[in-house]
Order: sequence, then C-alpha cells, then structure tokens
Amino acid sequence: MQIVRGSVACAWHLECTTTLQEVTVSTNSVQVVVAYDFSPSAEQALSRAIDVAARAPQHVLHIAVALEPHVAMGPFHHLTYDDASRVSELAVQHVTKALQQRSTSGEVHFFIHTRIGKPADEILDLAREIGADLIFIGSHGKVGLERMLLGSVSERVVREACCPVMIARPKTYRDVQLLNIVDDDHDRRRFTPPHRYTYTNTQVIMRPAEWPIP
Repeated sequence: MQIVRGSVACAWHLECTTTLQEVTVSTNSVQVVVAYDFSPSAEQALSRAIDVAARAPQHVLHIAVALEPHVAMGPFHHLTYDDASRVSELAVQHVTKALQQRSTSGEVHFFIHTRIGKPADEILDLAREIGADLIFIGSHGKVGLERMLLGSVSERVVREACCPVMIARPKTYRDVQLLNIVDDDHDRRRFTPPHRYTYTNTQVIMRPAEWPIP
C-alpha cells in the first residue's frame, strides 16, 4: 500500500474487489469529499455519497479521515504514519462493505485520505486541494452545553466550504403514500393543485393530476 500524505487511491470494480493503484481521474469527474470518522453519522454520510457514486460513477469519492492528536489514540499516544496506515486499511474495509451492499452502474473510484489534525481543518483543506464539487458530512446532533463546548465540525464546514455541503442524517419522517389529487370545493379558500410534469427525451410534458407516481 502506498501512502501519500496519508492518502490511498482505490478503485471499486463490479466484481466487488478493491485494488490499490494509481488512478487517472477524468477532467469531467465530480470530486466529492466524504467526512468519515467511523461514527453512525459518518456512516450515513458515506451511505449517501455511495448512493450517488453508484448511480453516477463520474463522482469520485474522497474519504477524509482526520485523526485528532490526543483524541484518536488517547492522550498519551503519539500518532504515527503506521497509525494512519492502519486506519486507512480499516476505512477501506468499511467502504468496501458499504459498496458491496449496492449495485453500481460502473467502476466507482474512491480515495482514502487519512490525516492527522483537527477534523474541520483537514476536511476543508482536502476540499480546497482537490477542488471539491460537493461535501458529504454527518451531523452528530449535539445540543446545549455539549455543542457550546465541543463546537460543531459540520457547522464550520457548512460555513466555510466553497462548494455545496450535504448534511446526512437518518430519515425520521414517516413514510407517506402520495394519493391522487382531488378538488377541494372550500367556500372561502380555493385549492389550486400543483402542476405535474415529466421530463423525457429532452422534453418537458405536462401530465394530468391522475398520472401515476412511480
């Protein structure tokens, strides 16, 4: 495994094998940073990013793993490149497992960037270095005093990033089955149903209200 500034270049193939190799990235590719710290919220961010890359393989994933000194390995452990290498290998395993749970339309490329430093700094630095088009990051949901004391990595990334940032969190809305639109003959308030359209073969077509929703 070759480590360059704590980064590993990986390619994911349809036969579900991970190879470590030099990757030539097309100029038409979309660079996506995924903040990852092995937490449940980070798994949500990774899952959302993989959903995108699996459908549209021009999205190249850059998994950013920041090892914060005196936090990642304990206050008495001095982080080394060996630590970064082990964490990189663990991250590859997690990404591989997530990819194996999805079907992909082509080869998905991803990089593992394991860095030592403050998470927000490292995420933003990586985004700048690769010219990121999109960032996925989880939300730990801290509130009150805990939020004041620890701050919010996701909030700072949202505030300072120079590209769109997607905050990933579990869906808690209940599932709703969309029903056909019916007229509401209210005496005082007129109901105007939304107009329904479909886009196909470079054309926008207006559909009737009873047009089925897939």
